Amino acid sequence: MTTIASPLAPRATALEVVQGIDLSGKTAVVTGASSGIGVETARALLTAGASVMLAVRDTQKGEKVAAELRESTGNQEARVIQLDLGSLAQVREGAGRILDAAPAIHILINNAGIMATPQGQTPDGFETQFGTNHLGHFLLTELLMPALLAAALARVVALSSSGHRRSDIVWDDINFEGRPYDRWDAYGQSKTANALFAVGLTQKYGARGVTANAVHPGGIMTGLQKHVSLEEQRAMGWQDESGGLNPVFKTTEEGASTTVWAATSPQLEGMGGLFLEDLQESTPLDPQNPDPMFGHKPYARDPGNAARLWALSKELVGDYR
Repeated sequence: MTTIASPLAPRATALEVVQGIDLSGKTAVVTGASSGIGVETARALLTAGASVMLAVRDTQKGEKVAAELRESTGNQEARVIQLDLGSLAQVREGAGRILDAAPAIHILINNAGIMATPQGQTPDGFETQFGTNHLGHFLLTELLMPALLAAALARVVALSSSGHRRSDIVWDDINFEGRPYDRWDAYGQSKTANALFAVGLTQKYGARGVTANAVHPGGIMTGLQKHVSLEEQRAMGWQDESGGLNPVFKTTEEGASTTVWAATSPQLEGMGGLFLEDLQESTPLDPQNPDPMFGHKPYARDPGNAARLWALSKELVGDYR
């Protein structure tokens, strides 16, 4: 099977990806755009001429980032919207604010996320990582769907991770109510859900001009690692004893590139349900010779699992139409 690949090198930057791309007149929403690769994603979209809404939990931090982005890109169309993905009520309020400001959304990038958190529940009773990383974004996207359909062709990008390899969806115990909590298994399950979400959205809306792809951005040292101790990072080979990063880690500018490619490349126009990494379509992981950073497990793109997760997520979040 021929895979889709950018002509750029796998470690190209997001700004290199948007060279020659014109997003004038288009509106993008980026969750988690006040830190890490979210900032560089927004920077690239603004550089290409888009109007970008930075959907963030901390608006004070977001406003500082937006000011810097307006100055550095020369594009004044960077707006901050308050959004807390950990609470379904807050997601509904944030989505309302976005819709008030943008009746048509051409690009939605579900970038925000948490990783390896201590055991806990969202205000709605869901395991924290599944509730925030998946259900918050699921509800947000469905609430914004009228604006995405109004802009069609429109693209949604779901940030997954190589961490999806840790766990498929454990259908009979998603919230760890009957099994010991493992923060990495919980993270893996949420990242599998993000990948399946891209498949499910394309199944449901692709024929109407809204598609989604999942992205593994690569290893990037950002605030995402705040729950991972230095000792644990060393044990996993992320850092050496002197603090040097494993060479497989990318810069934030490189880490945002596949997201931006998914959101803007003419190569991917009208395409959905893919798993993308290193500026190319991922290939199934070889169980006999697994690459530590590249390749996806087939369950993360299974159309039956995607449909099952979509139906379950709709039930869990309640009415949104």
